Amino acid sequence: MISEKKRVQKIRQILKARYPDVKTQLRHKNAFQLLMATILSAQCTDRQVNSVTPTLFAALKTPKDFANAPIAQIESLIRSTGFYHNKAKNLKNCAIALIDLYDGEVPQTIEELVKLPGVGRKTANVVLGAAFGIPGMVVDTHVARISRRLALTRNENPVKIELDLMQVIPEKDWNDFSLWLIYFGRAVCNARKPACPDCFLDHLCPYPEKTPPAGTKRQ
Repeated sequence: MISEKKRVQKIRQILKARYPDVKTQLRHKNAFQLLMATILSAQCTDRQVNSVTPTLFAALKTPKDFANAPIAQIESLIRSTGFYHNKAKNLKNCAIALIDLYDGEVPQTIEELVKLPGVGRKTANVVLGAAFGIPGMVVDTHVARISRRLALTRNENPVKIELDLMQVIPEKDWNDFSLWLIYFGRAVCNARKPACPDCFLDHLCPYPEKTPPAGTKRQ
């Protein structure tokens, strides 16, 4: 019987081979744009965020621009991302805090980032990893779901999941591992009907509610 350490190692090796070149799908030119885009991505697809950010960042280029912009203007630029009233407030207040706390520069520690309005650990880890190359474990809905299905954690709290994954995944792979699971979740292990019969991790996955092959009935 394969050891747990070896099972996790094989999962990492297979995911890396399947998704060798991973990066955040949020388009950005600098750390500040990535921060704003990640705040926008809450309860919204990356594709939808990418559809509004070119116009948004053409109109509002700096933290000062966001801080000085009327809420109504920000709302009109991000309306299609959903929850735009709350997101507009977060973008504006985040920019104000960025100026007040950090002279308009995006900080490079999770402790400093989470002090900004609209920024939780997930957003902070996205920015640290993609903008600065600092190891971090991003826990979004894909990562939370799949890490439980793969029995890498039993927790449902994102912070506890983050800590559990950091214990079993080497630090050098933290950024990529999150992205591997995100790519995998979009392509194979979706929420409602995971493609278990065709999944390349099926032999390493103990998920008890696997989708049976077509034409068969669940026992």
